[in-house]
Amino acid sequence: MKITRPFVAATSAALLLSACGSADDASTEARADTVEMPADEALEPVTEQPVADPTAAATDAEDPGATTNQTTEQAAEAAANVAADAAAAASAAEATTTE
Repeated sequence: MKITRPFVAATSAALLLSACGSADDASTEARADTVEMPADEALEPVTEQPVADPTAAATDAEDPGATTNQTTEQAAEAAANVAADAAAAASAAEATTTE
């Protein structure tokens, strides 16, 4: 009988403490910050209208996508000239190192 008394006391204390706890699930309330949270905010629709900047000045800059009127033959000739210059420089460098 002496052995069962501590066991009964421990069991009743455990049941009493478990009855005092709430049934809320902590994992549903806690939400960890992830990378997706800022990304979701960035994907929200924009409701503001664009506003003109009165300090901005319009310039007549060249279109960076504009093409030149260089023909294929001119481009091939320029490439051949660059290749010849590179070959001459390589030959000169090789001649300098072998002497």
